[in-house]
Amino acid sequence: MLQPLARPFHLVLVSPQIPPNTGNVARLCAVTGCRLILVEPLGFSIADRDLKRAGLDYWDKVFLKLYPDYDTYLADWPEARRWLFTARSDTSLYAARFEPGDHLVFGSETRGLPPDILAGGSGTSVAIPMLPERRSLNLSTAVGIAAYEALRQVQFGQVAGQAGSSS
Repeated sequence: MLQPLARPFHLVLVSPQIPPNTGNVARLCAVTGCRLILVEPLGFSIADRDLKRAGLDYWDKVFLKLYPDYDTYLADWPEARRWLFTARSDTSLYAARFEPGDHLVFGSETRGLPPDILAGGSGTSVAIPMLPERRSLNLSTAVGIAAYEALRQVQFGQVAGQAGSSS
């Protein structure tokens, strides 16, 4: 069973475009204690019924912060450790060593994180391993994989390659 973290992970979506994906991530936040951060521009309204439907009745359990742009988000969280998720990184998610309070940053469904964010020095880029010649995973699936790997490492003290059973 998961326990709430004193310093929860922050799941940061930069310019998400598809309401059900964001709703699914909100639901993930509600059941894991992660915090949700959205960075505009969004491809939908926060009031979108598809967004609300995907989050079901969990919205009151989700910490949601909305930023007008990535620079404003960075200014509000200058000391945060950031993991920038991209399908084009040579570093695997499983090489990352997550710590409580880390920010896991994801780009839009159609474009991923912009090149200026990836090259801007605001975090370490990592990828979720996939078979060759595959473009990407669904955004909410990728966020779920990353969040649960971070939680596994922190809650259960296990990192990839460590002896012992997996959780």
